[in-house]
Amino acid sequence: MGTFDDLDAFVSARRQAGLALSPDGSRLVTTVSELSPDATKYVTSIWDVDPTGEAPARRLTRSSSGESAAAFAPDGDLYFTSARPDPGATEGEGEPAALWVLPRHGGESRQVLTAGDGVAAFQVARDSGDVVVMTTVPVGPAPEKPDVDGPAPLRSASGDGEDLPDDAAGALRAARKKAGVSARLHERYPVRFWDHDLGPGRPQIRVHDPLAADRLAAAVVVHDPAELGQRLREHAISPDGTTLAVAVDVRDPEDPAAVRVRLELRGPDGTEVVADEPGVDHERPTITPDGRWLLWIRERHARPGAAPAHTLMARPVAGGDVVTVLGEGRLTITSVTGAADPDLVLVTADEQGHGPVFRVAITTGEVLRLTRSGAYTDVVPSPEGGALYALRSAPDSPPTPVRLDPYAPDQDPAVLRGPTEIDDLPGTLTEVTATAEDGTPLRAWLALPAGEGPAPLLLWVHGGPFASWNAWTWRWNPWVATARGYAVLLPDPRLSTGYGQEFMDVSTGAWGGLPYTDLMTITDATLERSDVDETRVAAMGGSFGGYMANWIAGHTDRFAAIVTHASIWHLDGFVGTTDGSYHWTRQWGDPIDDRDRYDEHSPHRWASSITTPMLVIHGDKDYRVPIGEGLRLWYDLQRHGVESQFLYFPDENHWVLKPGDAKLWYSTVFAFLAHHVLGEEWVRPELV
Repeated sequence: MGTFDDLDAFVSARRQAGLALSPDGSRLVTTVSELSPDATKYVTSIWDVDPTGEAPARRLTRSSSGESAAAFAPDGDLYFTSARPDPGATEGEGEPAALWVLPRHGGESRQVLTAGDGVAAFQVARDSGDVVVMTTVPVGPAPEKPDVDGPAPLRSASGDGEDLPDDAAGALRAARKKAGVSARLHERYPVRFWDHDLGPGRPQIRVHDPLAADRLAAAVVVHDPAELGQRLREHAISPDGTTLAVAVDVRDPEDPAAVRVRLELRGPDGTEVVADEPGVDHERPTITPDGRWLLWIRERHARPGAAPAHTLMARPVAGGDVVTVLGEGRLTITSVTGAADPDLVLVTADEQGHGPVFRVAITTGEVLRLTRSGAYTDVVPSPEGGALYALRSAPDSPPTPVRLDPYAPDQDPAVLRGPTEIDDLPGTLTEVTATAEDGTPLRAWLALPAGEGPAPLLLWVHGGPFASWNAWTWRWNPWVATARGYAVLLPDPRLSTGYGQEFMDVSTGAWGGLPYTDLMTITDATLERSDVDETRVAAMGGSFGGYMANWIAGHTDRFAAIVTHASIWHLDGFVGTTDGSYHWTRQWGDPIDDRDRYDEHSPHRWASSITTPMLVIHGDKDYRVPIGEGLRLWYDLQRHGVESQFLYFPDENHWVLKPGDAKLWYSTVFAFLAHHVLGEEWVRPELV
């Protein structure tokens, strides 16, 4: 039994994410998730990867709580976050994450910093070693005005409380726990994000002096969003530690329940607003290694008939004119990294089923694609500029550390020896192309099982909707299906990224139109192949893909079965209850004033037309597509007499993350498909 035909082996495979390079370029580290000893959760650890590719990967940390978010200090010490009280200890589970350091010359890791409700994220200044930490801080009653002069206290978002110091914050947490209080009082939208509640604390950013006593004992609060919303976005610190770029939510005066993202620079002379404009988010800031340029993405908000559009922007940190590096909509950018060459920037972006690394000249906008195939993340340049390191994945390759030449076009990278190992894939990956009804070129990946065909076909629709099947996925892994004899079609219909702005614009706010006909067209083209069985076909999708699965169910009976995961069913209900409703009202319009658009594209209006057996899957901690969508869909299927099942996860979010639940997800899906697609007797999975 191998990685893909044995679900125990599949969930046991190590999963790799993130890269950090030491200041001298001699050490590369990554974070690895693997099963805990009792196989009930994943635990992360830090591993060394040899930048030369000669030595095997080597584990650096180990604890029951795990470690993550590694970054080097200028002297070579390695910082990371962990909730462990002590290396190897089992007590103290659930404690807030703290900042730890692993000395460069060896020895035990030691805790160097706790902050607020825990260290949520951190960065290290390249030259000075200053550490910027993001945390949340509880709010308490405002104290009486002090009699002595001093700095004004930081005000709460409501104006009637103060940010509490860490000792008082701990006392407040203990008091809430003792009183059995979990309630949160909100005065502004939003109230939750992804799978967790916002509050009762408020985000805060602190910069810590590495030369303070006990290394990081002192801190200066450099950003508190008292007058803003409840979320801080990304931040970046300059190499000398004097300047912090922060992307923050600000209220949209035209819609009190919406926010846009403003870009600020915080420094010794105060705060400067770099970019803030209606209808636009200015986000994902980075500062180049030489400290000269501030780079960021300007994302125009979506509206009906116009998808979000990216512009790559730059401005000297010291002040000066803003430069448009890449014009609006030229690329759908996924990351921005400063290069060793001060005149260049490295970006990753989706392109035609891949996610290449591009080298871009800041002042001229000249673009050079560095990679030929695959999707890249976590790009880091070597300090001398002679190499780039990144994680490369593809639909047929898990994330793997690689080394690139910063100046060679369309290259195949040198593969380094990472900690992830899998067995050979149980099939091969090929490409399918077709032409849409309006003449637009379409393409998809097709994972084919080993052995002679024809194989039953599974149409898998990606989420997003602004996404692409261009990278490896552990959650919807096609090779688990090919190991069971299925061919898996991974199409990029209209709304997918990497095919130009118009490819997304035309269907924004109109999901039930061209995306559906594109999917049927690419499915038809695939079924013309002799190695695919046109008589045994099913459709699956999650999130936006789940919306499309529901739409397909109401508009055709060509599929033998449909699996819909975390899916949108009642469009108006979803837009009103998701964790960021304003994102979707921008795309769909007002649910009252634009009623016709909602009615035309809401899958629930075709419930009475569904005849295909359906498996509905939903998690109760899913705040992106709340559980009400799954419950309403399940009820409508039942009342219309549709053969259907509901797989419910009380403590999973938009994804299914726990190893046991992931195995159950796959086993239930394949049992359902075996019954309806392969004609086998229904066998109920164990443990449900």
